[in-house]
Amino acid sequence: MSKVWLITGANSGFGRALTEAAVAAGDVVVAAARRTETLADLVAAHPDQVEAVRLDVTDLAAVDAVVADVTARHGRIDVLVNNAGRTHVGAAEETTDAELRALFEVHVFGPAALVRAVLPSMRQRRSGAIVQLSSMGGQMSFAGFSAYSATKFALEGFSEALLDEVAPLGIKVLVVEPGAFRTGLMGNRSVSAEIDDYAATVGPTRAMAAAGDGAQPGDPAKAAAAILTALAAENTPLHLPLGNDGVDAVLGHLDAVRAEVTAWEKTARDTAFD
Repeated sequence: MSKVWLITGANSGFGRALTEAAVAAGDVVVAAARRTETLADLVAAHPDQVEAVRLDVTDLAAVDAVVADVTARHGRIDVLVNNAGRTHVGAAEETTDAELRALFEVHVFGPAALVRAVLPSMRQRRSGAIVQLSSMGGQMSFAGFSAYSATKFALEGFSEALLDEVAPLGIKVLVVEPGAFRTGLMGNRSVSAEIDDYAATVGPTRAMAAAGDGAQPGDPAKAAAAILTALAAENTPLHLPLGNDGVDAVLGHLDAVRAEVTAWEKTARDTAFD
């Protein structure tokens, strides 16, 4: 039986690639986006498999309404993909409270609301999958991406606990950690006002974000195929870094953390009451 997918940010990047991959697999996709007109070509090409739904994931009332409507009409949501997102560049000191909170609304509170909305029916059926689009920046970070990585670290911590809670109920959780893929992410970014003292550290990140859009090595279609393969596996991984840079960054960070903890292990362990 074909699956029913709900994919946020389905009009571009990984969302669009996943929509196309799911359709090719014979599934039905409810493609959610803030501007549904950007999905008109996909709906026209696959009228029996793709339907566009207007959704801003920061509108929590709309999240509940959309999930209830899709569940009522299709009977279920087999796969939720929390893909909607954007990026932000700025030093931690440069990033305003409003900028930080706005990013958390998109990357943490919206996905959390969608997870809460789909879980009751998934629990009842004892099946389903939740795909969280994170980033290699959800495992490590560097100058200029403190706000972005803060949201992705939060999403990953949320997802690790979520897996422990829902795996015994037959529900999968997959956190995808891409490196640089040719999506519109860098073109959809906000930038904080600059402080001169951070020019040497954050300046290169600003330049990379401005110049890198459209030249990334990663192919979103191949990423979508990898995600479908991981979901179909008997032992779906929790963490799936994608791209050479993504894999290298995550493995390098894990090695660095292990080396640092090991170097300070004696001091760290010698902290119990005598």
